[in-house]
Amino acid sequence: MNNKQLADTFSLIADLMQIKGEVIYKILAYRKAADSLVAYPRSVKDLYEEGSKLTDIPGVGKAIGDKIAELLDTGKLEFLEKLQKEVPTSLADMLEIPDLGPKKVKLFWDELNITSIEQLKKAAEEGKLRDLAGMGPKSEAKILDGIESLSRRTGRTPLGVAWPAAQVQLELIRAVKGVKAAEVAGSLRRMKDTVGDIDILVSAVDSAPVMKAFVEQPTVARVLGEGEIKSSVEFQDGSRAQIWVHPPERFGTALQYATGSKDHNVRIRELALKKGLSLSDQALTKEDGTEILASTEEEVYKKLDLEWVAPEMREDRGEVQAAKDKKLPKLLTTKDIRAELHTHSTWSDGKVSIQQMAEEALKRGYKTLAITDHSVSLGIGNGLSVERLHEQRQEIDKVRKKVGDTLLILHGTEMEIRADGNLDFDNETLAWLDIVIASLHVSIRQPREQVTERMLNALQNPHVDIIAHPTNRLIPDREGADLDMDAILQAAAETDTALEINANPRRLDLEDIYARRAIELGIKLVINTDAHRLKHLDFLHYGVATARRAWAEKKHVINTWTPKQIEKWLKGRG
Repeated sequence: MNNKQLADTFSLIADLMQIKGEVIYKILAYRKAADSLVAYPRSVKDLYEEGSKLTDIPGVGKAIGDKIAELLDTGKLEFLEKLQKEVPTSLADMLEIPDLGPKKVKLFWDELNITSIEQLKKAAEEGKLRDLAGMGPKSEAKILDGIESLSRRTGRTPLGVAWPAAQVQLELIRAVKGVKAAEVAGSLRRMKDTVGDIDILVSAVDSAPVMKAFVEQPTVARVLGEGEIKSSVEFQDGSRAQIWVHPPERFGTALQYATGSKDHNVRIRELALKKGLSLSDQALTKEDGTEILASTEEEVYKKLDLEWVAPEMREDRGEVQAAKDKKLPKLLTTKDIRAELHTHSTWSDGKVSIQQMAEEALKRGYKTLAITDHSVSLGIGNGLSVERLHEQRQEIDKVRKKVGDTLLILHGTEMEIRADGNLDFDNETLAWLDIVIASLHVSIRQPREQVTERMLNALQNPHVDIIAHPTNRLIPDREGADLDMDAILQAAAETDTALEINANPRRLDLEDIYARRAIELGIKLVINTDAHRLKHLDFLHYGVATARRAWAEKKHVINTWTPKQIEKWLKGRG
């Protein structure tokens, strides 16, 4: 068994124990072990066969270590088999349904003997759930929506998982002697919010050392294929990667081809054909068979009289024509960002103090920082009341004195748009704050008309400056609210309210297609990390990538402004 399979086993045990109603510390022990196993940098099987102690693995004590040994020796686990006789395994599948927890799963099992998603769907459609304790017609409809959402999952890997994993591979491969270049390709290079396998292209004369380094990594569970040009592997965590090695003189055409998208490449090939050329991953070829080699992508596009197109733009959304007309935008970069306007501190659900966040902002060269802790009605986020806001201002003023003019610190809030459409704070409080962000967190499964009306109410408030993560989606677990985005965008344009691209890779919300439309309508964009920890500020590049997919330039994004420009905009709105 590889690390992922071991981790899945302990996750299943935790799920079944939670449905059964076991004490929480036992459940957490299995979850902690599962997390450690999937993240462990070596094969646990190899570790065990070497005679090393399994208890050296973080989160693995003697009892769980014995269970790992039993699994590796026999492929089975007596403890799990006994548990499965008490709690049907299919009940754990139901936990995949968004917003459905173990207590509800147990309720359906106990009261209606429901043990599968199919049975749950049938019961909901027949109205059999609504009369159970804690249920009702709305809860029943919510479960059906969740089941429908589950059916739409693609099995693709979130960008926030694939990107750091790919950087590990690139570091390994670029260190191999003889490698001229190595780049990710496919949807990962285009920075889509979810990707397939990790694809890496390598420029090297000799492929043998590259393939050896790639397939012999200690984290590789099995080699799926190995050759001179291409090799594929599966890692201990269940993810997969593949590499292609091309001669340096052909690397440009290979990288362009492998990056995609398919529709973008079709457009490029059409242009090539009009010039009497055919384009493949190997070369541009004339009608007489003569090859035109390209070691870089820039050469490929130049041969076709095109400007080089940034990978994030290659989705056949007009970028080829713009490249032909020499009218491609000068895309935003992370270096253009001077401000972070959405952060949380220990006053709500953040993990660092205001002072620590300010010091980190200065280290990163920021000129403006907004502290925007949650508002009172978001109980799960330890939201602030009006009284606590005033207490927080005192601490912010102290930090302001410490940093002086080196950093503009704005005192704001991430204010909840309540289920009834009202806002958490009155206009007097909102006017007193330096910056106001409004967001949806609760009741996002309301009908489109209702949830849209809630958002429009926030947009029409003159004190709301920014709408954060508009749909409140979480990739891949939760679809966003079913907003009428045309109405939202129109209202944002009319009220001069900025829309946030939340850079957390689990959100990337506003999505690129809507961010592109926002730019067309003259709506200001904000790229924020929504940082709850200092390391969350590292998410910035994901948000910038989403903005680049929307063709955003520096002028479209408020975070590129000076402190004076930001203050002037905020004062002009209230």
